[in-house]
Amino acid sequence: MVGLLSEFEDVISMLSQIKAELKLVIAGNHDCSLDEEYYRRAGMYQHGPDHHPDVPKRAMDMWKGEMAKQAGITYLEEGNYEFTLKSGARFTIYASPYQPEFCDWAFPYEKDEDRFNPTAFSLADARNIAQNPIEGHPDIVMTHGPAFGCLDRQYEGLNVGCPHLTRALMRTRPLLHCCGHIHEAHGARKILWTPDAHDLTTKQMVTEDFKHTRLVNDDNVKVETGFSDDRKARKPIFIDYSSSGTPLKRSEETLMINAAIVDLRYRPTHAPYVVDLDLLKCS
Repeated sequence: MVGLLSEFEDVISMLSQIKAELKLVIAGNHDCSLDEEYYRRAGMYQHGPDHHPDVPKRAMDMWKGEMAKQAGITYLEEGNYEFTLKSGARFTIYASPYQPEFCDWAFPYEKDEDRFNPTAFSLADARNIAQNPIEGHPDIVMTHGPAFGCLDRQYEGLNVGCPHLTRALMRTRPLLHCCGHIHEAHGARKILWTPDAHDLTTKQMVTEDFKHTRLVNDDNVKVETGFSDDRKARKPIFIDYSSSGTPLKRSEETLMINAAIVDLRYRPTHAPYVVDLDLLKCS
């Protein structure tokens, strides 16, 4: 995928078949036409004969227009949001399509740039560029790129996630962080933040020192996989951290999920996740 309008049509059609009250969608580094600044610079290279200056507008209109609405889709640009479901359950969510610069794809930022924290919480050697930092204590954080040290290990064994995002998650401690981007890091972990983690979010330190600080106590998440030997018959992975099981402890634990569906060869071989969480009732 490179953000062609025909590709978006196929995805919206697929999502329309999913029965869900609310379908939240963010872009990622392959959605070139949804990053207008990037498309102006590299759209010709990515789209070739399909390139046209008005493609970014048409793409955004597609994801925010009638076709997406009929499919039940809400497209989220970077920012903080709140939703209330028909049941009265309410949740807050932060969304961002950005990730550290990667092979000149869309929605990049430089590795020394912090776009997730207010300036007072940035690392000492970071350049703060945050226009929409993560605010308060969201229930869910959904980013395309992973946080450093959390389901971000690529095939050569390197952790390539964003340390500034890790610091933001440490500061806000959501119930759930969902990402993708690093295909081979597909998986789930439950994070138990260390007692001094909050103090570290205000401590002035450089990025490399922060990376080597023990931030969490993590457990492998026990899940019902429903796997089959036939990859085409693979079922979703179910994780229950609701009150019917053992609920997550707010402000103490975070469920981290890398939900990348495709593998390194872009084959859709990874199972999707279905997560049960307790949400607060709307007052």
